[in-house]
Amino acid sequence: MKKLLMSTILLVMAVALILTGCGSSNSADQDSWTKIEEKGEFVLGLDENFPPMGFRDENGEITGFDVDIAKEVFSRLGVDLKLQPINWDAKEQELNTGNIDAIWNGFTITEERKKQVLFSEPYMENRQVLVVMEDSNYNTLADLAGKKLGIQAASSAADALNSAADFKSSLGDIIEFDDNMMALMDLEKGGVDTVLMDEIVARYYIQMKDKGYRVLDEALAGEQYGIGFRLEDKEVQQKVNETLTAMAKDGTLAEISNKWFGEDITIIAK
Repeated sequence: MKKLLMSTILLVMAVALILTGCGSSNSADQDSWTKIEEKGEFVLGLDENFPPMGFRDENGEITGFDVDIAKEVFSRLGVDLKLQPINWDAKEQELNTGNIDAIWNGFTITEERKKQVLFSEPYMENRQVLVVMEDSNYNTLADLAGKKLGIQAASSAADALNSAADFKSSLGDIIEFDDNMMALMDLEKGGVDTVLMDEIVARYYIQMKDKGYRVLDEALAGEQYGIGFRLEDKEVQQKVNETLTAMAKDGTLAEISNKWFGEDITIIAK
């Protein structure tokens, strides 16, 4: 009888612990925005060498398309925005250990990343393209067989390359760089024959810098940009999604896009 009573007590305690754990998880989901409000600050993680999405200007200040949007979002939400440059190779680790509250810097939505990150609604479309020197004889992906390709480590370009097995196997050396700007400088010097990178970044850089680059017509992959939050931060995701939708409807997103690209290339609420 005593054994039965003890077993019953232990079972009740175990169920109570499970329910308490579930309650804490749900509470964490619901309170994620409250925690941001209490802190009074939202820490945005970005690659500071990724123009025009996020980069340092001639005065050393962080600026860019994504930065302008984020500033408007958190101004409307009444929270200070802190811009935190991070090692892009460790972006998910920075997010999940709490060092930053979001990854927001031309961050490509992929199925693999969805396992670690809660994405916002996509706000822009992009392609992974090959950049070559303007006077080169390369015009198609096939022309690059046996050639040296430069790429930013741990980038969506690297993901796209890994998904294009035939093209990857046709290449010669694949050389990783810390960022796209370093890869493009190596292209200019002849260290690599082509650079695989985001089209938005490539065309902006070509427009701003007279370095004699060009983009091949044939792209490797299409993709969409989103903002990455912790998996449990559903309330934060909802707040940002709602604010972005409001900015799309009142024309603010279009205004920011026109500032950086000369046209509205955002896709929210369209």
